[in-house]
Amino acid sequence: MGADTIATRQSWAEFGRRLRTLRRSAGLTQRQLALRVGYHHTLISKVEGGIREPPAGLPLRLDALLGGGGELLAILAGPPDARYGVPALPATLFSTAPRDPGDPAPPQPVVHWPARLVSCPLHGGQCDVPPLADALTLLAATDGDPARTRAWPGTDADAMHALTALIVGYTQDGLESVSTATVGSVERVLRVVVRWAEALNRHGTLPVPQLRLAAECAQIAGWLRVERGQRILGMAWFTRGLTWADVAGDAVARATLLCDVCTLVRLDGDGASALAYARELGAVDPGRAWMTAMSHLHQARARALGGDLAECRERVVLSRRALDRLGGRDFLEAPWLAGATGRLQVEASIGGTLRDAAAITGDPWIARQAVQATQASLGCLPATHRPTVLLLTLRLADALVCSGQLDAAVAAAVPVLPEAVAADRTSVNRELDGLRARLTTRYPGARETRGLLEQLPRRS
Repeated sequence: MGADTIATRQSWAEFGRRLRTLRRSAGLTQRQLALRVGYHHTLISKVEGGIREPPAGLPLRLDALLGGGGELLAILAGPPDARYGVPALPATLFSTAPRDPGDPAPPQPVVHWPARLVSCPLHGGQCDVPPLADALTLLAATDGDPARTRAWPGTDADAMHALTALIVGYTQDGLESVSTATVGSVERVLRVVVRWAEALNRHGTLPVPQLRLAAECAQIAGWLRVERGQRILGMAWFTRGLTWADVAGDAVARATLLCDVCTLVRLDGDGASALAYARELGAVDPGRAWMTAMSHLHQARARALGGDLAECRERVVLSRRALDRLGGRDFLEAPWLAGATGRLQVEASIGGTLRDAAAITGDPWIARQAVQATQASLGCLPATHRPTVLLLTLRLADALVCSGQLDAAVAAAVPVLPEAVAADRTSVNRELDGLRARLTTRYPGARETRGLLEQLPRRS
């Protein structure tokens, strides 16, 4: 057994011991605790015994229910300083006191910001950024030292824009490359931003822009860790990002982080947690139509996972109604919901929802609707976005299998299978596993099935 495996098993055992202590202090039996978090009591028993890893969404829920103060998540994430060079932050973080009304207004936007998926934490959207080479120079010069960051030859806004430019670049790389190698660089930027925020906080300044950027950075780092199969660490980053977003009063960052949390726990097969987080997403600000729409979409996917088809259909309808109401502020806060990009996001989510429902019910009509939605999302997708191309192509093949179109499923899957298997990304692996399960169940003896199964690896 390798050293990493031994360390992982030790963290499970430590988590289990601490969970047992907190549960007993709360006066709960394993069965009572299981009922409150939506799991079977045998899973709680195995987790407390340290013989299995808890599902990704469970530690956060247990921590909140039992008043662990982040302790349970910290056990599984390990010491960030030692493992990834990212400083652990105190549970209290920074004061949440509101900004003094007499404080000067934030700087006004300058010129324009290129089309991207990360907001400027100072100005919210429209800014100039330095060349990427300058941003890399800043990162090399500071190396996480806040004193060096403040002494960089330029204004604080210049430094913030340079760091944001790096995150924009890493985000784009994550969209276009199946590799997750940039996660170390993202976490290095996060170290710089967090130490800068801590330095400002020690001098009595509430570092709102730095916390906003830290929340966006934590979201990217978290998802890259998830795609590497490190789901607990990914959830730990998401949790920190949510804390930073809350302290900064950034509802947009909180909502986008919750979208990823919903996806993560759904990947873990945890429909109950996915539904709880989707509802929490809708409660961030019910007046923002895009948040309501995304809440309904994630609730639909959670309901499909649980086999509640009537509620699933209702949520799909409600999401479309909310999307029809999107306006100017919605597109400023969630530009990825505008135009073809928005259609891609929505149809991909609906396609996944209907495919999950078809897999559970065996209803070919639902499967055909899943095929149509997934084909529509693929039609909006740039070919350069390889991770999403692989995921949606495999989802299309799976939906075609569910609809009884084996030949079409084979034709869709074969061209991307080698690349999808080599990518070894969590979300793509989930689609590969689903395709294997459907082929094995529905067409176990078919020649086409044997040919595809030979190319699909078996994962424990």
